[in-house]
Amino acid sequence: MYRSIVFAAALGLAAGAQAEEKQWWPSKWGADDTLGSFNMLGPDLALKAAKLIKTGKTYRLGIVTGSDTPAYPPRSFEVTVLFPNQYNGSSYGDNHFNFFDDTMNGWMGVGSQIDGLGHAATDGVFYNGFKGKDFATVDGLQRMGIETYPPIVARGVMLDMAACMGKDMLEEGTAFNRAEIQACEKQQGVSIEKGDVVLFNTGWMKLLDSEPERFGKVEPGLGVDGAKYLVEKDVLAVGSDGWALEVIPFEDPKIMFRVHQELINYAGVYILENMDTRELAKDKAYEFMFVLGPARIKGAVQMIINPIAIR
Repeated sequence: MYRSIVFAAALGLAAGAQAEEKQWWPSKWGADDTLGSFNMLGPDLALKAAKLIKTGKTYRLGIVTGSDTPAYPPRSFEVTVLFPNQYNGSSYGDNHFNFFDDTMNGWMGVGSQIDGLGHAATDGVFYNGFKGKDFATVDGLQRMGIETYPPIVARGVMLDMAACMGKDMLEEGTAFNRAEIQACEKQQGVSIEKGDVVLFNTGWMKLLDSEPERFGKVEPGLGVDGAKYLVEKDVLAVGSDGWALEVIPFEDPKIMFRVHQELINYAGVYILENMDTRELAKDKAYEFMFVLGPARIKGAVQMIINPIAIR
């Protein structure tokens, strides 16, 4: 209990000046809302997405996650395989049954992941004005946990920013914003619409195996004005083939993770990181059905995921 109190208090220490300068609550979905953009999910988005299936080809958007997966410090991940109660040749029953089990020791924010609305804040104030000290404890979030998410089925749009900007891979520190996104929409012949899941391909995933240290420290990515444009378009979620979605080094070195604030904190729009868009880009698959059902772990802030694109 003591640890929970200290942790919650730390989250709310400075719920002051900056939060008061920009008030982003109550949400357009109501003062008690905890789902944000996921309020748009339902039959209409699912049926719209289903109409995009023409070939039946499926794509895994999640990367393989292991102990060597680059992750934002101090995050780590490992799996331990066990042979419970079966040591020294023992087994179960007259049929000599055996089995393996496994345990996971790690962070939910490693590899391909969804960032929930309890992830990003400004001065301890989260989505819809909820203060961290009021809903976060060490044993889980009391609001906005992953377990509350509805089935996620929607139109997916992949914008190949690398190709649209004439590159095989964008360099770290390269930001794309409103003008670049709109130009790519026009070049690919697609338009971002309300309720879409928008994924960006930057080519950065090419470094995942060859230069993992570089991959996990810097990246090209979404800029602040680009995030504001996507909020204006009323999208469901935004993701990329980078580990943090947004451009790093940041556009302003004194302002950190502002894209996370603009999307999650202020607008209630979810972020998808480390999305493997390579095969989509290769096939020029710009529209598809996006399907995701995150593990319903009570109180989780983030979750390792493997979304599926179907076209």
